[in-house]
Amino acid sequence: MATKKPLLVITDFDGTLSLTDVGYEVLLKFSGQGWDDIDRDYCEGRIGSREAYGRIVAILGGTREDMLRFVAENTVVDPHFKEFYAFCREHGIDVKVVSDGLDFYIDFVLRKHGFADIPFYSNVMTFHDGRPLSIEFPHANEACNKCGTCKSNILQASRDRFGKILYVGDGYSDLCPARKADLVFAKGILWTRMAQKKQQGLRKYRTFRDVRDFLSDNGFHPGR
Repeated sequence: MATKKPLLVITDFDGTLSLTDVGYEVLLKFSGQGWDDIDRDYCEGRIGSREAYGRIVAILGGTREDMLRFVAENTVVDPHFKEFYAFCREHGIDVKVVSDGLDFYIDFVLRKHGFADIPFYSNVMTFHDGRPLSIEFPHANEACNKCGTCKSNILQASRDRFGKILYVGDGYSDLCPARKADLVFAKGILWTRMAQKKQQGLRKYRTFRDVRDFLSDNGFHPGR
């Protein structure tokens, strides 16, 4: 049996690695009539992200180029993520990105900021002649059918290779995987909901400097 690595960090993308909720801003900017109804149904829990995406793709305008130009001009990455990731690489700590967002802008942002080697898992938008055609869900949980990307399945699939899993997130789609993690750094609605449950291993954070400092202070230096 292969020896487990001590730690895996799994982080959300929108609102977490990126301080901007890129997916929301892109869909808001390029959706036509009907966006408000879809957004309200999702926020009030009447539909999951898979159904929301299915309805949204029918009202999307613009091209891939238009969308990525908008992403480049409007995305703000956590200013401390770079030093956090450098710490992880130095000390042999694996990092994965999980997102219920869309691959085309996540890939673009990671590459733009020098994080192209970080594996990420997300929904996939296909284009035809540069225009949105469909959204596919390669990481869905067919038994649940709520989120497009089942972050919990991705986390659980890593259990046999890592001793502990640390999760970083901020939103509704992070609630399920965070409950399954050993350590959780949370802000936003994730913190609000999980603090009410008093989950063990929960910490509030502001930036990835807080996560890096925790790892450093608590001896997560497996690469040494």
